[in-house]
Amino acid sequence: MRKAMFDKNWRAIVIRSYTAWAFYALAAITLAPDIIYMVSGRDTNPTIWAMLQIWVIALGVIGRLVLQPREGALRRRLIIGVVFFGTFILAAQAMAQTTERATMQVLVPLVVKWEGEHRCVDAPDLHCAYRDIVGNPTLCFGETDGVSMGDRATDAECLRLLKHRLARDFRAGLHRYFSQSTRTNRLTPHRDAAYVSLAYNVGIQGTGRSTATRRLNGGDIAGGCAALGWWNKAGGRVVRGLVNRRAQETALCLQGL
Repeated sequence: MRKAMFDKNWRAIVIRSYTAWAFYALAAITLAPDIIYMVSGRDTNPTIWAMLQIWVIALGVIGRLVLQPREGALRRRLIIGVVFFGTFILAAQAMAQTTERATMQVLVPLVVKWEGEHRCVDAPDLHCAYRDIVGNPTLCFGETDGVSMGDRATDAECLRLLKHRLARDFRAGLHRYFSQSTRTNRLTPHRDAAYVSLAYNVGIQGTGRSTATRRLNGGDIAGGCAALGWWNKAGGRVVRGLVNRRAQETALCLQGL
């Protein structure tokens, strides 16, 4: 007689087995970083996910060795699973915020330094719109989106706008051009700040499609950092201020190598 390919109790195993549920949790943990990034644009700490994967594998092995009572077992597993997975998601989100915060601590002073400011002649405590080196109306720390000549803003408004734009628009937008390997293994806070600073200066698409980004995604970190320095022109000519800015961004990018 031909032996059956599957265990006759396979349905019960799929639903009740501790080991099966460990595999389900492992699949969820493996997919979670990419899902979080696609939904929120935030990176999470890969170390946490690796530790969770090891923990779940260990639980799966233990679950294979212990008795598995039928009465109430499914409900207990569901409750425990929801509680633990919810905790893991919250921990990952907290780590994502920590990573972003570390980048912003480097990025904001960097952008403020190089973008400079333009105070109103009649009200020195306010920022007044001005035309940048290529003639675009600009306000606060290099903000050009929706700016018209005559616009004004306070220090607090400028700083709040800058932080929001850097984190939610430029950093999140640029990270979509980075590979998963780059985001998890190559993008230190200083390197992240260097690339986002360039994006804020020359645009997300230009930076995302640049040689600097392609090299970084390809694993050539030093080559990618060096290519940041190529963006030193405005209006078709080399600008000393951009040369100096790119030099600082390159130095930040190379930290840790």
